[in-house]
Amino acid sequence: QVQLAESGGGVVQAGGSLRLSCAASENIFNFNDMGWFRQAPGKERELVATINVGGKIVYEESVKGRFTISRNNAENTVYLQMNNLKPEDTAVYYCRARILSRFRWGQGTQVTVSS
Repeated sequence: QVQLAESGGGVVQAGGSLRLSCAASENIFNFNDMGWFRQAPGKERELVATINVGGKIVYEESVKGRFTISRNNAENTVYLQMNNLKPEDTAVYYCRARILSRFRWGQGTQVTVSS
């Protein structure tokens, strides 16, 4: 079964940067797409960014120009570079891998942005 290991969360001041990593236990080209989602307290989980096997990228509107999703194929890892962080970015960030209609989630990593 696919394992996803996230890392890189933490506490940062507004305007700061963090890079999240999601290491998969198998070749990431086995997945139709991989992505990052986040869930703030009292809110539903929402898409942040995804990258599909062909390299197509989708961003949630509020993170465009600030966040960048990328992947290292050799290391089976997907990254989320987050710049100019805002307090409203505070959430638990989850990595997700999709194979057709099946999903695998990581355990989540907390990102806290202080004002």
